[in-house]
Amino acid sequence: MYGERQPASADFAIRLPPSGEEVCLACQHTSMVQLGCRPWNLSLTSVIILALSNMLLTFLLLQSETCAPDPIPREVEVSAVTEWNLGSLVKEQQPECITQDYQPTSPDANSLKLDIKLGRWDARRIFRTFDSVLVGNRFTELSQTYRVCLATQSSMEKLHSLVQVALHWTGPMSVALYAAGDEEFEVLQRYLVYLRRCYEAIRERVVFSLAVPKTRPPKKQPRVFELPEIVDCAKPEATLNEFAGHISSEQTNWRIRNVYPQNHMRNLARKNCQTEYVFLTDVDIVPSFNLTVALDDFLRSDNCDKCAYVIPTYELDARVRFPPNKTELVRLARKGLARPFHQKVFIHNQFATNFTRWLQDVLPNHKYHENVKTGKVYVSHDVTNFEFLYEPFYVAKDIVPSHDERFMGYGYTRNTQ
Repeated sequence: MYGERQPASADFAIRLPPSGEEVCLACQHTSMVQLGCRPWNLSLTSVIILALSNMLLTFLLLQSETCAPDPIPREVEVSAVTEWNLGSLVKEQQPECITQDYQPTSPDANSLKLDIKLGRWDARRIFRTFDSVLVGNRFTELSQTYRVCLATQSSMEKLHSLVQVALHWTGPMSVALYAAGDEEFEVLQRYLVYLRRCYEAIRERVVFSLAVPKTRPPKKQPRVFELPEIVDCAKPEATLNEFAGHISSEQTNWRIRNVYPQNHMRNLARKNCQTEYVFLTDVDIVPSFNLTVALDDFLRSDNCDKCAYVIPTYELDARVRFPPNKTELVRLARKGLARPFHQKVFIHNQFATNFTRWLQDVLPNHKYHENVKTGKVYVSHDVTNFEFLYEPFYVAKDIVPSHDERFMGYGYTRNTQ
């Protein structure tokens, strides 16, 4: 009988039909192979599905990292600090993408740590300040690693500028924030969640402090804010404008009528640094690439307690890229695409720096030309023609006098130090 024929291989079995019925071994054999392969096909299908799922999740994670800023190379040459069009550079460095943040942090990790009814009053009891209300994950570690901390301050509407500053400055940063009333305070809290979720540099390196006015303090305590499921990390300014779009006209008019306490904010930012030296700037002043490391190397050999080291500051045309080194900055200046800070607005603001002399270092036969090539921080010359209205950005030990808090608003505030 056909049913008794031994198969050529013992890899499968054949079930014989009832006696007297014909059977097609070929068909039965095919059927058994198919039946015998079903568990194998099921396993293979499961493996393929799992593999595709892992590939999809990996792609999403990589997509999230792609939207984050590229790390700043430490070997890039540096010699200056530059203010420029922040929005264009963020757009260049970050692709236009919408991303989720996958940081494994608890919801309250980005909430402010303070009691709004407490705080420290200024000398005239018109502003109340709160120290270190939100501390970067590595701020303490970086403060022990570096000898200099960048201190800056900002009102709510300019806070988006902090993104580019944090991308360039790789050391500890202290940022003083100002909020008047519950509306601004809520927008500020939401935006801090956005900044810390989207930008590792801010989440890791920055300590935030807060100042509020006596005449319009927030009344609600800080609380936990959640971001939407989808956030656009490539557009910090647009996101801030979206958050602030719900602020009432009454609140906006109040801000217009009341001055911003710049010197209070400078002192607050500076005193929340934990390093021996402080580099005090405005929030829209962007440090050069790798300035942190080069400046730290220079300060390790400094033994002058009462020296202030001026950092030459330029404005760039919005059409040009951020210069990678001093040579490129000088080239842009000679083409009229870069100019000393406030040269057109108020020339005395930086005039005593003597930019003409500073530019000579790029000449091949100059004694400091090798420093320019290597990106080493050095003293170009002494400032000898000091003027009362001189307001440079400088690095000094944190023993210099505080800014006079009797002067408030914009203009002629830094020269009162």
